[in-house]
Parts: sequence; C-alpha cells; structure tokens
Amino acid sequence: MVRFGPLSFRAALGRGGITMVKREGDGATPRAAMAVISGFRRARMLTPDQSGIPLKRVGARDGWCDAPAHAAYNRHVRLPFAASHETLTRDDVLYDFGFVLDWNIGSRRRGGGSAIFLHVAKPGLPPTQGCVALSRRDLQRLMPFIRCGTVIRVV
Repeated sequence: MVRFGPLSFRAALGRGGITMVKREGDGATPRAAMAVISGFRRARMLTPDQSGIPLKRVGARDGWCDAPAHAAYNRHVRLPFAASHETLTRDDVLYDFGFVLDWNIGSRRRGGGSAIFLHVAKPGLPPTQGCVALSRRDLQRLMPFIRCGTVIRVV
C-alpha cells in the first residue's frame, strides 16, 4: 500500500518480498525510506507531463547499468552499453513514467541493488523485480505532487 496524505493506493512490490538486506538480482524491494531524485518518461508519449518535477524523456539509447563491477553501476547509461544493463524503453507500459528512488545511489555499494524505481504496474499488480509500482491511473493521480525529495517509504 502506498499512502499519500489521506489517500491510499494498492502497490506492487518485489517478487522477493521486502528486505532489509538488498542484493543485486534478489527481486526484493528494500525496506527503506527512499527519496525521489529524478523522473523519466517515454520519449514518444503524447500524454503531457503532469508531474511535480521535470521528467527526462528516454528513448532507445537510454539504459540503467546493473553490473556491480562496472564503474557506472546503478547509473543511467547510453546504449549500446557493453556491461549488463536494463533498457529504459520497454515493449510494455511499465516505464511510460518513472521516478528514480535514492536506493544505493547517493552512497553506492557494489551489489547492493540497482534501478529501484516508482513506475507503472502491470495490470493486476503482479510483483516487480524490486521496484514500487502503481496502476497507471493512481501514478498519474500522484504525479503532480511528487517532487525531488518526496520520500517513498517501504515498511
């Protein structure tokens, strides 16, 4: 459940549950208070930005490094990229809108988990790979209130 003031929204969390000891690839969502540090959106979307922060437009050359040994670990990268990475332009709607949460970014630990985002959920809210996901409607409802520094708490 995600709460914003008096509002509550159903949320999808990681297939590995919630953990206090996050590891790369465990599929778990970290039990933590994570600040929003930036946002992104699919480049070719026609829906206007309705976010409290500017959303960087991402396209086919945008990715996120998930290779713990690489210097760019848990950072935005430009594709093609030789090390293991996630592509930010997906064939589904999950990354139509997304917010980067400060998990293992400000003080990075190799293998401590990467790419923890708040993003659009699949229909029916099945588990994520470790992110926090809301229905498209609920995320769009919250987007105008999300600012850099807004804290998402997973408890």
